[in-house]
Amino acid sequence: MRVRHLTNRRKPVVPLSVLDLAPIIEGGDAALAFRHSLELAQHAERWGYRRFWLAEHHGMPGIASAATAVVIGHVAGGTSTIRVGAGGIMLPNHAPLVIAEQFGTLASLYPGRIDLGLGRAPGSDQLTTRALRRGPMAAESFPEDVLELMAYFRPAEPRRLVRAVPGEGLDVPIWILGSSLFGAQLAAELGLPYAFASHFAPAALLPALEVYRGAFRPSAQLERPFVMLGVNVFAADTDAEGRRLFTSLQQAFVNLRRGHPGRLPPPDETLLDRLAPGDLHLVNEMLSYSVAGSPTTVRRGLEEIVARTGADELMLASQVYDHEARLHSYQLAAGD
Repeated sequence: MRVRHLTNRRKPVVPLSVLDLAPIIEGGDAALAFRHSLELAQHAERWGYRRFWLAEHHGMPGIASAATAVVIGHVAGGTSTIRVGAGGIMLPNHAPLVIAEQFGTLASLYPGRIDLGLGRAPGSDQLTTRALRRGPMAAESFPEDVLELMAYFRPAEPRRLVRAVPGEGLDVPIWILGSSLFGAQLAAELGLPYAFASHFAPAALLPALEVYRGAFRPSAQLERPFVMLGVNVFAADTDAEGRRLFTSLQQAFVNLRRGHPGRLPPPDETLLDRLAPGDLHLVNEMLSYSVAGSPTTVRRGLEEIVARTGADELMLASQVYDHEARLHSYQLAAGD
């Protein structure tokens, strides 16, 4: 894939990372999505991105990262220095011991490069949730499950009856993911870094950050609060082209909210003119943490988000239909 070489770009004000859903585009398949994810990670590594995270979703025709730990291994094996991780693993879908073993294996294969972000949402619809053998009250034990998982990574103890091998004694940084005050409070109590899903659910962002920072307790992993925010980015050579690329995600979001999830569609320049007022309001509200346009516009938008929130890091999601345009978007956003 040919990538353009850029000059005179200003670097971002905070570290940037990549959130990849391994999108399956219309006319494509999961195999193509995985090839594109690896190529994106390899470029992101060269462009200076700090992390490359993949998210757990199930039964979604447009998302290929259901077996998240497997895809993380695929990406980590094809890169050298970038941190690779989960943004996130939906812990109530799994036994904590299984996740400890999976990420202990990844950390053993790729030492010093694996992150583990944890969420409590199902990442699926109700029928799929039941097929995952997840009970109706699974999310209620999320704090206890996080503590159990963290315990498996502690150094070996002679009296420990259940052990994660590989896993125990390994440094696997744990993050709490969320879009509400619940996750903010838990991350603060445990002294863990907090990643907020502002790229699709920004309503509680500012109150959650206030709770997290105000209640934070230092831990062995983290001395002071650390916040990473999800932001949708559609960078292009012009403002008009960036806005055009954004329409793929806007279409996908409307389809999902109408109960018809599908593969990522190509851009549609007439989309906003055709949306019903209710759909348009929903798109504007839920995707408000999105920046689309030229490098100058995107840089200004990201700087405004950092100034407004005090974010320590931004994780960029760029759901662009055309792979070369997607690479170009991430390159422009990085100021490379």
